[in-house]
Amino acid sequence: MKKFLIISDGTIGKHLVDRIVATYSSENLYYIIQPGSVEKPADANPSQYKFFNFDPTSFHKLANVLKMDFAQVFVAMATAKDTEITIKNIRTMKKQLRVVVLDQFGISFEDPNVVSINSNELLASRLIDYLPNVPVIAQNVGLGKGEIMEILVPFGSSFVYRHIGVIEQRNWRIIGIYRNRELILPKRRTMIHPNDLLLLIGEPSVLKSVYRAIKRELGQFPAPFGSNLYLHIDMRYENEKSIRRLLEQATFIHQELGKDLIVKVFNPNDFDLLRHIKSYRSSNVIIEINYQSVKSSDITLNDVKQFHVGLILVSRDCFSYQSMRKTLFEANVPVLSLSEKDISDIKEAIVLVSDNRDLEKVSTAIFDISAQMGYNLELFNFRSEHQEEKEQVIEHYNNLASIFSKSIKVIEQDQNPIRTLRQKDNFLQCLPFTEKMTERPILSLFSTDSERLYHRLNRYHQLFIPVRI
Repeated sequence: MKKFLIISDGTIGKHLVDRIVATYSSENLYYIIQPGSVEKPADANPSQYKFFNFDPTSFHKLANVLKMDFAQVFVAMATAKDTEITIKNIRTMKKQLRVVVLDQFGISFEDPNVVSINSNELLASRLIDYLPNVPVIAQNVGLGKGEIMEILVPFGSSFVYRHIGVIEQRNWRIIGIYRNRELILPKRRTMIHPNDLLLLIGEPSVLKSVYRAIKRELGQFPAPFGSNLYLHIDMRYENEKSIRRLLEQATFIHQELGKDLIVKVFNPNDFDLLRHIKSYRSSNVIIEINYQSVKSSDITLNDVKQFHVGLILVSRDCFSYQSMRKTLFEANVPVLSLSEKDISDIKEAIVLVSDNRDLEKVSTAIFDISAQMGYNLELFNFRSEHQEEKEQVIEHYNNLASIFSKSIKVIEQDQNPIRTLRQKDNFLQCLPFTEKMTERPILSLFSTDSERLYHRLNRYHQLFIPVRI
């Protein structure tokens, strides 16, 4: 995680700190120095925001904080003298550290690593927008509430080498790509490259989610969907052997991914089994038992929000109920359907290549969980019509494999790959979670769509990944 130092004072400094706290980023640590006693924002997470109350013009006190390595320093002081002395103290300790300064006083900085933000120029440029027949400069286009955003795509982003046409843009749009100092007007076949600068427009709240999705790299799953695991147990449909198996499998995944586990039990009817379930309780495992006879679907959807759930674990039998699949689809987080096979013995993650470009939307999540669980990734391509679309999907996965330094194996077949896979002992099938999977399996009786035929492989573990951001 990157560390940022914020040195603030006065009204503008207070607003700066409030905005930083409001603009949540789980990838940064903030060290905030404020002279005097200042009320801390109520929603500032103590593990992410460290507050210090001392005068930063004191070199001795500031030097103790500057012993740490910071990615950047922001300075917003109330007087010109305090600003100059603070920057001088920083430069005594850190010669090359990038410093962003709010300049309200017309101070001249010759240091190339000091970025001066002139507040008078910002206010003037904002006010001039209200004059008629005057061109609007880019930084002040629109409402200024975050509806226009530009994002640099990092090398390991989940959006790298994805085609624009397969990115579901609901309430937002990619309207431009800057590459090698040139503007590209994107088309459906345009592919995003590392270090592209994307110009986005949309709902501010949606763009924040898109920003987190673009900046996400491997090793974060189940982010950006959530941060915790959720095991759903309904004792009306599960026998004792199945529940004990589910607990063992969920505990294994919980330990491998290093995420908290919430175990939710519905319709309890066996006190001895409940005692066994409660024995799993720990600081990282929460056990909740619902004794009321209510629809578990409503509670599950509420729990997903309350516990910031990123992966729901259910049994194969539970997932087979159409009403449950509809609830899980509505939750819009990945779902792992657990079979009776030993999940600790899995060596491969399997993807059935189809002409459905949704496979590109879930590719990073597939690479992510494969890397974290130590699985080999295999793509099964059934040669048929629509081969051109399939080749684009394979190209996308090969490009991601080179980025993430993870080898993949593409298996070309002329026969139905489902028959081949049913002969394997154990694996994890990864596939996009689309609305057609909420239909009754009997409707796919004569279908050739491998995703509609997911139930043909339900005796193996299956990971269903939502395609919506």
